[in-house]
Amino acid sequence: MTTSTPEAVKKLVENMQTDLRSLSMECKKKFPPVKEAAESGIVKIKTIAARNTEILAALKDNSSEVVQPFLMGCGTKEPKITQLCLAAIQRLMSHEVVSEAAAGNIINMLWLLMENGLEELKLLQTVLVLLTTNTVVHDESLSKAIVLCFRLHFTKDNITNNTAAATVRQVVTVVFERMVAEDERYKGIVEHPPPVQGNSNRRSISTLRPCAKDAYMLFQDLCQLVNADAPYWLVGMTEMTRTFGLELLESVLNDFPGVFLQHQEFSFLLKERVCPLVIKLFSPNIKFRQGSNASASPAPVEKPYFPICMRLLRVVSVLIKHFYSLLVTECEIFLSLLVKFLDGEKPQWLRAVAVESIHRLCVQPHLLRSFCQSYDMKQHSTKVFRDIVNALGSFIQSLFIVPSTGTPATVNTPGGGSGSGAQTGAQGGPGAAGVSGGVIPQAAFEYRGTWIPLITVSVQGSAKATYLEMLDKVEPPSIPEGYAMSVAFSCLLDLVRGITSMIERELGKEERASQGGAETAVIQKQPAEQQAQPAEQEPVAHVVWEEMVSACWCGLLAALSLLLDASTDEAATESILKAEMTMAALCGRLGLVTPRDAFITAVCKASLPPHYALTVLSSSASTLSNKSYSIQGQSVQIISPSSESHQQVVAVGQPLTVQPQGTVVLTAKNIQCMRTLLNLAHCHGVVLGTSWQLVLATLQHLVWILGLKPGSGGALKPGRAVEGPSTVLTTAVMTDLPIISNILSRLFESSQYLDDVSLHHLINALCSLSVEAMDMAYGNNKEPSLFAVAKLLETGLVNMDRIEILWRPLTGHLLEVCQHPNSRMREWGAEAVTSLIKAGLAYKHDPPLSQNQRLQLLLLNPLKELSNIVHADIRQKQLECVLQILQSQGDSLGPGWPLVLGVIGAIRNDQGESLIRTAFQCLQLVVTDFLPTMPCTCLQIVVDVAGSFGLQNQELNISLTSIGLLWNISDYFFQRGETIEKELDREEAVLEKQAKEKGVPLNRPFHPAPPFDCLWLCLYAKLGELCVDPRPAVRKSAGQTLFSTITAHGTLLQQATWHTVVWKVLFHLLDCVRKSSTTADKEKIESGGGNILIHHSRDTAEKQWAETWVLTLAGIARIFNTRRYLLQSLGDFFKAWEVLLDHIQSAALSKNNEVSLAALKSFQEILQIVTPVKDSEKPDALTAMGMPVLMDPVTASGPGRPLLRSDSLGERLARYNGAEQAPPTDEIEDSALWWSAWNSWYRIGTDSTRPPTGSEKLAFIPSQPFLTALIQIFPALYQHIKTGFSMEDLKKLGVILHGAVSVPISSDASPFILPSYTEAVLTSLQEAVLTALDVLQKAICVGPENMQVMYPAIFDQLLLFVEFSCKPPQYGKLETKHVANAKYNQVIPPFYLQAEWVALNYVPFAEKSLEVVVDLYQKTACHKAVVSEKVLQKIIKTLRIPLGLKYACPSESTWKLAVSSMLKVLSIGLPVARQHASSGKFETMWPELAHAFEDFLFTKSTPPDNLSIQEFQKNEGIDVEVVQLISTEILPFANFIPKDFVGQIMTMLNKGSIHSQSSSFTEAEIDIRMREEFSKVCFETLLQFSFSNKVSTPQEGYISRMALSVLLKRSQDVLHRYVEDERLSGRCPLPRQQVTEIIFVLKAISTLMDSLKKTQPENVDGNTWAQVIALYPTLVECITCSSSEVSSALKEALGPFKDFMQPPVTKVQNGES
Repeated sequence: MTTSTPEAVKKLVENMQTDLRSLSMECKKKFPPVKEAAESGIVKIKTIAARNTEILAALKDNSSEVVQPFLMGCGTKEPKITQLCLAAIQRLMSHEVVSEAAAGNIINMLWLLMENGLEELKLLQTVLVLLTTNTVVHDESLSKAIVLCFRLHFTKDNITNNTAAATVRQVVTVVFERMVAEDERYKGIVEHPPPVQGNSNRRSISTLRPCAKDAYMLFQDLCQLVNADAPYWLVGMTEMTRTFGLELLESVLNDFPGVFLQHQEFSFLLKERVCPLVIKLFSPNIKFRQGSNASASPAPVEKPYFPICMRLLRVVSVLIKHFYSLLVTECEIFLSLLVKFLDGEKPQWLRAVAVESIHRLCVQPHLLRSFCQSYDMKQHSTKVFRDIVNALGSFIQSLFIVPSTGTPATVNTPGGGSGSGAQTGAQGGPGAAGVSGGVIPQAAFEYRGTWIPLITVSVQGSAKATYLEMLDKVEPPSIPEGYAMSVAFSCLLDLVRGITSMIERELGKEERASQGGAETAVIQKQPAEQQAQPAEQEPVAHVVWEEMVSACWCGLLAALSLLLDASTDEAATESILKAEMTMAALCGRLGLVTPRDAFITAVCKASLPPHYALTVLSSSASTLSNKSYSIQGQSVQIISPSSESHQQVVAVGQPLTVQPQGTVVLTAKNIQCMRTLLNLAHCHGVVLGTSWQLVLATLQHLVWILGLKPGSGGALKPGRAVEGPSTVLTTAVMTDLPIISNILSRLFESSQYLDDVSLHHLINALCSLSVEAMDMAYGNNKEPSLFAVAKLLETGLVNMDRIEILWRPLTGHLLEVCQHPNSRMREWGAEAVTSLIKAGLAYKHDPPLSQNQRLQLLLLNPLKELSNIVHADIRQKQLECVLQILQSQGDSLGPGWPLVLGVIGAIRNDQGESLIRTAFQCLQLVVTDFLPTMPCTCLQIVVDVAGSFGLQNQELNISLTSIGLLWNISDYFFQRGETIEKELDREEAVLEKQAKEKGVPLNRPFHPAPPFDCLWLCLYAKLGELCVDPRPAVRKSAGQTLFSTITAHGTLLQQATWHTVVWKVLFHLLDCVRKSSTTADKEKIESGGGNILIHHSRDTAEKQWAETWVLTLAGIARIFNTRRYLLQSLGDFFKAWEVLLDHIQSAALSKNNEVSLAALKSFQEILQIVTPVKDSEKPDALTAMGMPVLMDPVTASGPGRPLLRSDSLGERLARYNGAEQAPPTDEIEDSALWWSAWNSWYRIGTDSTRPPTGSEKLAFIPSQPFLTALIQIFPALYQHIKTGFSMEDLKKLGVILHGAVSVPISSDASPFILPSYTEAVLTSLQEAVLTALDVLQKAICVGPENMQVMYPAIFDQLLLFVEFSCKPPQYGKLETKHVANAKYNQVIPPFYLQAEWVALNYVPFAEKSLEVVVDLYQKTACHKAVVSEKVLQKIIKTLRIPLGLKYACPSESTWKLAVSSMLKVLSIGLPVARQHASSGKFETMWPELAHAFEDFLFTKSTPPDNLSIQEFQKNEGIDVEVVQLISTEILPFANFIPKDFVGQIMTMLNKGSIHSQSSSFTEAEIDIRMREEFSKVCFETLLQFSFSNKVSTPQEGYISRMALSVLLKRSQDVLHRYVEDERLSGRCPLPRQQVTEIIFVLKAISTLMDSLKKTQPENVDGNTWAQVIALYPTLVECITCSSSEVSSALKEALGPFKDFMQPPVTKVQNGES
């Protein structure tokens, strides 16, 4: 509650009245004056309260009067009253209503009470309230109040003493606080103090303000008192102690440093009074030497006194802490003293307190920095900072080195003196580390038998002292063992931590400033000399930092190394290592190489087993370890690690050396150090520089000992144990290993944050490590150390963003590793290189690789370099890498393609299948996916590479597939033709320009051709090479592909390029193939490798080459066909044509059926070229001729794969070439080509169909398909040469046709070519022959007049073939068996199967020829040539052969066809013959015809026995038809026909109408076999011509007469014979045929009678009548016959005679009746 609120004031007034009343009551009896004063006081207060609004102010003004009663009360010295009064006074004070005068009165009264020793505690309380609630007490009153408190402090009562001490402390504080407040009040006011004279009057300082004056006087007197001098201001002091004085001084200095720093007067006090005082008080401690003999020194030595000494050190700490800047010189003295107090000769407690004091300094790095600046960096000054650090070091060392003098144990010897053997045994023995199971061993240091425990003394970074705080102890305390060591240890750690954090903070600030907002994450820290100097003080800062580090590093390193070696506690070890690491990093940042390397070396050594031979360390350490540093005259050796430290062994492994040595042991501490090392490299890699070498070498050895092996990406994983005595790892370390390996990886990952220089240091260090590992791995197959390689890989992988700067050294080294003879080493080298390349290409660079060609080529270059390495495993890795690159980055390779393709294509036959297979996989991927993305200039490389895979001989399938790839490539060229062409032309222009500038010709294969064409030519040339590969499958595939691609894509080529294609590619290839084919081996190949069976048609090299020859020839012919107009415009087309024909001819005449047949197919192909026709004659000549096409239409697809095309080939061609329109070619040139072709055909024909001369068995006889093809060519060829085709040529053709048809078939082939014997079918050859003639005759038919003279020749040719039906042709002297000889319905006789050659069945052929003859004759009978060449006679003459043979013909169909043909021909030819009767052109024909009829109708051959009745009747019908022809076509025109011919006909009819029986018939068949019908027709024909009423010539009459007389004579004969036979036979009936005959005769007579009746009487010769009438008696004689049939016929015959029974007419003679 505040004291000024109305309620508070009211309450105060009430309380005071109450107090006064109480006082009045108490004094009523004994002290009446007091009572009166009290009562008047009440009145006074009431009056004030009533009159004034500001009651408090009014009270203060009147406070002397208000207080008076209470002061009087105190004067009574009555305890109860005094207490009441003091309480009331305190209440007034607390409400701040006491004036200065009243306060003076109060203090005087209190002094009285004090002197009387009354209410001491209450007094102290009142003073305190008085001084703290207000500032009215000044000067003398203040000093009196303070003295009062001091006096009470020295009373006998303990409670009062302590309370007074506390009050004094508080009062002193209050005095100084008032001064601070006063300064605050006057802060803004500028005063001009009078100049200060030499301050002689210590009593008052005129320049100070009131509060300040009080403070000054108080402080000055405190100094006086401590110095045991009389005070100036504190009058009335009776006694004082130094310890209390020092404590008060310390608290003032510590709490109010500002006062001393701001006011010169106070600073003066510090310098003039405090420091001399301290130095004076220190003197006993300085002079004292522990254990020195008193008599040795002349004057008695005052012993150090612990309470004073300890308080002095505290004051010194404060002085140094707060006033260092004022007291530079004095501090130098203090610090030197502190260092001296650490001497071993000083008492143990002194050393402990000194260490505690130093610790206080060590946690203030800025102070340390100031020391360094003020002392170490000044000339002729003590190197204070260095001495402090070194002193600590030697102090620690001295604790381990037990004094040899063995002084009496006045002080506790650390760690047990050498004398106490038992203790040393217990503590320093080997069991010290693990005292007993289950108890955690105490943290301690142990070195060479000295064991010092480690005590926790303070929290890190704060110096919490123990002995400096023992203010109540008078005797020196006993210091526990290890305390001093523990504090010293903390000093070192805090020192390191403080310095480094300070310097690093400032460095950071400076870096941020110098960065100027640049946002680079990695800051490159250069050594101070190179640092840019933005402001004046910075170089100074750097120099200070460097000086600090230089000053302290030796001492620190010595101490820390010793402690590290001695430490048995993990936490302690960790702290030491952290300190060493921090220092190393700091040195690195400041560019101090030697100290940096020294600290790193220390950690490295600690990581490795003791005495481990590691050259890197020993060389760099030797510079350090042999220096000894002089610290205050003591020699401090940097101690090498001792091997006896008792540490837990956690791993046993092999050292990494060339010679196998035993095992080495790793302790837990080694592992801990290793982790620190990792940490150091991880966090401070930037500053390591050349020390990377140390760090990495150490890590490599540790990794080796622990048996970590590299895994993917270079990370080390716990691997299988190395060979040799296997690595033994405890479970403890096993759990650590993954962590270690993880840190190792992270270490190299963090290399991405290093600047370029540091990164190069790291890489160089790794490379040199790797070189060592490589040297070690030479000449032995021991497992190599892969640490360096694995880590190079890891480093490369994380630094992809700036890979350019480290790529060359990195890959250059790894490529060397790849050539190492040790396979494991080599494998890792390759793994590293390939992983880096893959990562490099996959990384998103900025700018991207596509815009940074140089970088891309740089990245791919090592991949190419790998090709030079002979080891297969490396090449395998290389190719796998290529495959992966293609799969992931194929689209973006761009300018890197030549490199990649070079790698793929670097295959050799000695490389083994798997390599080739992998390489080929890459190529396949390229061709299927990446052709569009690569620069067009690389396409030629792709072609070359694919070709090289085709030519390799390790793996046939790859060769074949690569040919498929070439096809795909060509197709790609075709589809993207325009784009590729444009790009190539652009490139070409650039190259030409460069070539011109250099003055050299452009070097490119097929140069003058445009670049796109050259690309095609390279492709063709490659395929051409493959077409003559020794392996048939490759040749076949390559051939198919070459021609398919030329056919499908040739349209893209420039015209001129075709010249190269024809001569350099195609004909060159044909020559090679022909040569190889003709020289190929004829030895039989047993099998195709493995157990593949080879077909007999391919079982010799010759046969295999034959196939190639076939393919090649066919392909080239096809090209000539499809591209003729293009080729024809090249100029030397005729020459090319001749060459091609020559090739076709030599192939056709080769003794290999396959080749020769194929040659003809090619021939046929080139003839399919249609000469352009005029629109009017557009219908395709070939289809008009119905010419059979042998070959399938050429498909434009590659080997075995259909081309999926969005648009048809036709459309495409049209687009590229404006649909190769046939240009109007030179007709003459054309015909020259075709005549050249005709000559070749003729040569082939004559050579192949010429019969062999001897009858030797081995003669080569052309096959049927060959001949067929040969003949089939003619129609096509003829189309082109028909205009000039002469009779001469026709004869040549005839020879060939005849020859071809005559060639027999080999008996093996016959079942396939010959038709089965029951069907009459033509072989294809025979069909072809007829087709050829057909084409000719059709051409003649539409041709000009002069061509029609060829008709007879064609007839001749055909008739020749007709004769084959009865007389098969002979082929040379070759013996052939004729199938036709076997009767048709029989099975093949066995002898035929044995025949070497079988002649064809010519019957169907002859018959077909005959049909053709008839057809042709029907068309051409009237042609002059046909008439004049007596074609009809020739036909008849030819037909006479089969007609004469009749049943004896090889085939029954032959004579039947001959008859029908004869009838057809005559029906056309006879009218023509009659027309030309006068010319005599047909004279010779008639007799021929008569003979033909004669031979046929009255054949000499007997019908076969098995002829059925129906058949016989049919055959008779044929005879009847012939007679009918005579009756219709010949006899009616007898007057135009030679007489003798008519005579012959009549005789024939006569012969026919007289029945001639054959005796062999059975009864039943007799009437049929008699050819009754035939006879009847003959007879009727005779009659018809006998009574013809158109007898215009005597000749005709003569015929009829003759015919009739023959008939009548014959009837007479028959009747007579019948009558005779009937008579002779008696009851026995006559033979059936005889009865039939008589019936026939009777019917004939009745027919005759009818005829006579109808005929004009003048037409009938008298002679005839006579003969008719003469028959009558004979008829009558027959009446007796027994046969009813005869009787009825007789009846009919006799009936007509009635017409002749008339009276005789008178003869008229000479015209008279």
